[in-house]
Amino acid sequence: MRRSGILCHISSLPSPYGIGSFGKKAYEFVDFLVSTKQSYWQILPLGPTSYGDSPYQTFSAFANNPYFIDLDFLVEEGLLKPSDIKATFHSSRYVDYDLLYQERFDVLRIAFTNFDLTNKDYKKFLNKEGYWVYDYALFMALKGYHNGDSWLYWDDKIRLRDNDTLNHFKEILKDDIEFYQFLQFKAYEQWFKLKKYANDNNVEIVGDMPIYVSYDSSDVWANPNMFDLDQERLPYHVAGVPPDNYSSDGQLWGNPLYDWAYLEKHDFSWWIERVKSSMELFDMIRIDHFIGFVNFFSIKYGEKTAKKGTWKKGPGKKLFESIKKHIGHVNIIAEDLGVVTDDVRALLKETGFPGMKLLQFAFDSREESDYIPHLYPRNVIAYTGTHDNQTTASWFETLPTEDLEYCLNYINHQGEGSPVDSLIKTTLGCVADTAIIPIQDYLHLKSEGRMNIPSTLGNNWRWRLLDSELTQELMEKIEMLTKLYGREYEKED
Repeated sequence: MRRSGILCHISSLPSPYGIGSFGKKAYEFVDFLVSTKQSYWQILPLGPTSYGDSPYQTFSAFANNPYFIDLDFLVEEGLLKPSDIKATFHSSRYVDYDLLYQERFDVLRIAFTNFDLTNKDYKKFLNKEGYWVYDYALFMALKGYHNGDSWLYWDDKIRLRDNDTLNHFKEILKDDIEFYQFLQFKAYEQWFKLKKYANDNNVEIVGDMPIYVSYDSSDVWANPNMFDLDQERLPYHVAGVPPDNYSSDGQLWGNPLYDWAYLEKHDFSWWIERVKSSMELFDMIRIDHFIGFVNFFSIKYGEKTAKKGTWKKGPGKKLFESIKKHIGHVNIIAEDLGVVTDDVRALLKETGFPGMKLLQFAFDSREESDYIPHLYPRNVIAYTGTHDNQTTASWFETLPTEDLEYCLNYINHQGEGSPVDSLIKTTLGCVADTAIIPIQDYLHLKSEGRMNIPSTLGNNWRWRLLDSELTQELMEKIEMLTKLYGREYEKED
């Protein structure tokens, strides 16, 4: 069955409190997807964002972002009064992360003080998620104790996890630890209710899993043996990608690399738990930088650019054989953008995971691209672009003249209307089983709608939808395009 979906992160949803949430507007967005005959809602990682506000750099691979807890729902539960919600939380085009950091936790603290810690559902959550949530809550409490500093700068006995020292801080930070556990309980509870609503309406959620975790995370602090760290818990090497046509310095991500030999010795148990958790949260997982499981770029810690890195071998099919043995079939999308070697192609074939095809990568007038639609197999996910790309409207403005002419001829754009719609039609009309379009492209947004510029800091991850943009006209247009190319959802008995 040919299906389609829309890419829009939770943070980008409308809401009256400065950032999208798991609240009423998220349910309305599901209704919008239903009305436009979509099968999928694709989002970005849900984790609590750290330095740079990136959902790909989070404090935990398992935790959800407390900013997504809907305040109005907390009012309905009696955990907040309307007067507790400060008027400075406002709705605007862009997320103000500094303001959120300064104010949101004060409001959530009030909800926590009104919460009954003997709640049976809360105890059940802690019991089920105990393999990560206790370390995470302690980690966040310790970060607060250290004024938000990275654990790299904590006292050695805390940093190196001396048992007596940790037990001491578990006692003196008991209230803070409970607070962070409460936040995860509420975030998970609200998310699962939203996911059920989507699933009940035949919309599946495509989640996103970064291959790497942040150094400043509970994952690395609590499980140092899983990573390429020295005795002082500093990385030997970090992740990135080498120089290419887009970046002469490459991309220095800075994430610690995995000790794959250690993980394999323990039957990849941490990865199995991570995938299992993600498959509860989502219906399908997009794994970012999938090629890193085959070959990963290793850069010596302390380097200023990615120029001097070297390629190393990843776990390959061993990891996915172990996942299949312990979990069974998993719906995974392999983000295979980048250096796709024969080994990567072989792993995709062995696993059966669909890769990704971006039409923004397709139109090079000098040579035929692997991303040109007439070369697609069925088992891929087709996109106009992703969160890391320009919006399609901006992309058209920056295409070299010969590439633009090639593209316009290929997509049969006759000069009437927007070429963005013509590229969307080509994406929806291609042979791929699934096509996903960023909501910004349906809105014909330009640079103001861009979500992220890779390897930069500042204004990324801030874009939001306005209520006024999800119009009846837009809904009818998306529904028409979806039906026109045979991608409308067919309800199953």
